[in-house]
Amino acid sequence: MFAEANKKEFIDIYNEKIKREGADKLLDYLSNKSDFFTAPASTQFHLCREGGLCEHSLNVYKCLTDYLGRPRVKETYGLNVTEETAAIVSLLHDVCKTDCYVQSTRNKKENGKWIEVPYYEFKDKMPYGHGEKSVYIISGFMRLTREEAFAIRYHMGFTGTEDARSVGAAFEMYPLAFALSTADMEATYFIESGE
Repeated sequence: MFAEANKKEFIDIYNEKIKREGADKLLDYLSNKSDFFTAPASTQFHLCREGGLCEHSLNVYKCLTDYLGRPRVKETYGLNVTEETAAIVSLLHDVCKTDCYVQSTRNKKENGKWIEVPYYEFKDKMPYGHGEKSVYIISGFMRLTREEAFAIRYHMGFTGTEDARSVGAAFEMYPLAFALSTADMEATYFIESGE
């Protein structure tokens, strides 16, 4: 039920904000040819449950739009982003996680007894990286601006495996990359940390 409500909210925002050529084909792919709306966000760290990926994407969207709406961000930093760009980078930053999680079971000791419990395994059939894989998938359906591509590519910020100099350079060149990384971290570590 909760996952269905999140799916509806995601699709409503997507259809309202994203009008770019190919957006309809990308949404069809997410809805009908991938597990985007049922996949977890991770194997153990945040929203490790059915529908977690969609929920995380919505959380990042809300964090990013809040960040971008601050007067200081607009006036002092000069970061003015269209609603379409904000929706694209936040809702789609983790499409790289589609079709990567497989339900399995493992043994866990509870009250001195071993029991079988469900969990997710990560099996990436297209190991193309993280942010760059999202850019690659999206670009197969619609064009991204350079700013959008860099924001999605570097959304893991300094917590990813990228060279720190590259992350810093991307943040300086494209402040939206920093904003998206901040929104992703806020969603992951504050909103979803207890989930």
